[in-house]
Amino acid sequence: MTLTTRGHYSIKALLDLSLQPQYGPSSVRAIAERQNIPAPYLEKLLIELRRAGLVRSLRGVYGGYQLARPPQQISLRQILLAVGESPQPLFLQPPEPDAATADWVTLSLWQQLHQKLQDALDSISLEDLYFDARSWQAAQGDGATFVV
Repeated sequence: MTLTTRGHYSIKALLDLSLQPQYGPSSVRAIAERQNIPAPYLEKLLIELRRAGLVRSLRGVYGGYQLARPPQQISLRQILLAVGESPQPLFLQPPEPDAATADWVTLSLWQQLHQKLQDALDSISLEDLYFDARSWQAAQGDGATFVV
């Protein structure tokens, strides 16, 4: 599986929101500065994440984006799918069963490996990353900004 900038930046942005008091709201500009993400690109990703129900936007002076659900209810797989990433390993392109070849014998293996990857991405939540980030911030002292 290749993690593109779309997936990486989306995970960074949601982790950043999970670290904010009450999970946000935070402006695109603030998230972009903290996580070193180009703001126009981040805005497009946040719109996709909003459409998927992972974040919500608030208007006004103190508006911005915030998590739509608690971090433990947002999996890495949901984030990747929301921005059009296919969480499928590149090396697991199962062959089409072909009676003329022995490729069909390994099809079950590829399917099992693919399912294990999906299960792993479903089992890792934003909360898991959140606790790692909070531990890091505590070790760094006041004012430390976590950058994924």
